[in-house]
Amino acid sequence: MKMSASHKTLFVISGVFLLILSCLGLVRGEVQTSLSDVQEAFFHYSDSDLRHIVIQEFRLPRVAMAIIAGASLSAAGMLMQTLFQNPLAGPYVLGINSGSSLLVALGTLSGISFFSTEVGVIGSALLGAFIFGVFILLSSVYLRNQISLLLFGIMLGSFVSAIITILQVTAHAQSLKAFTLWSMGSLQAVELRQIPLILVVFVIAIVLSFLIIKPLNILVLGEEAVKLMGYRVKRLRWMIVLITALFTGLVTAYCGPIAFVGLAIPNLSRILLKTQRHGVLLFANLLFGALFLVACDALIQLFSNSMLIPINGLTSLIGAPFVIFILIKKLK
Repeated sequence: MKMSASHKTLFVISGVFLLILSCLGLVRGEVQTSLSDVQEAFFHYSDSDLRHIVIQEFRLPRVAMAIIAGASLSAAGMLMQTLFQNPLAGPYVLGINSGSSLLVALGTLSGISFFSTEVGVIGSALLGAFIFGVFILLSSVYLRNQISLLLFGIMLGSFVSAIITILQVTAHAQSLKAFTLWSMGSLQAVELRQIPLILVVFVIAIVLSFLIIKPLNILVLGEEAVKLMGYRVKRLRWMIVLITALFTGLVTAYCGPIAFVGLAIPNLSRILLKTQRHGVLLFANLLFGALFLVACDALIQLFSNSMLIPINGLTSLIGAPFVIFILIKKLK
């Protein structure tokens, strides 16, 4: 994967900021800690030291999940935008997140104990993302107009929200509370023991993404070009949907629905890099998405003493104006 000097400089700067913000996330909080405490917690952990417990059990999982979630949603958004040839496509806008939310709601609010377990929530989120991804893919055959596809995704999300609202009315108080907290989005619900499993799914999705870089580059020229180069268009579509479901379902299961990251960051990457080479774009989205969500988490921690801001609310507050800018620019 060849990069220009300007791309390398941008990536290095972004990587340095990501490292700084990640370190701040590990040391800032109600319990005062330092970088030396972080080092001690990693290499000489003591369950009798409050600082070590706070770093390993609370701050480390939160920062790690911010990096993974931001990278995952941005990569998923890039894949969706390439597949549908639409800069306004994304896992949240097109309803992929809605699919995860619906199946998690059906499971959690039904009161069946299995669906409240970690395996039940993850399975529901992944399956919901895949089913709705396939549904959107099939619908795109008939909705060739970009705005029509966008409106279809928005209406699908509204329809799912209506179903979830009805489920909430009939749910038990305990199940309703658990789902409501989940639906606000949070990076703090992840435990350290869950990080290895999350990393495995995350890495699998990244590897699969890099395996389809060449056909993605050709897909920019249209599906006919993909066929002429000897690639199977249907297989490529299914691979993109599968990878998007892995990325989106993983994040939604552990963090709840997080809006606009998968829509704003891929567009920002293309604006900054001015390239259609998906090897560079994928790397950029993984890095910029992680940086964006870690920065959002840093802002949340900064205001934590005065107010508790859900991650979904902050990403929407920042991402929505940028998406409006993209929409106005496209309609000109």
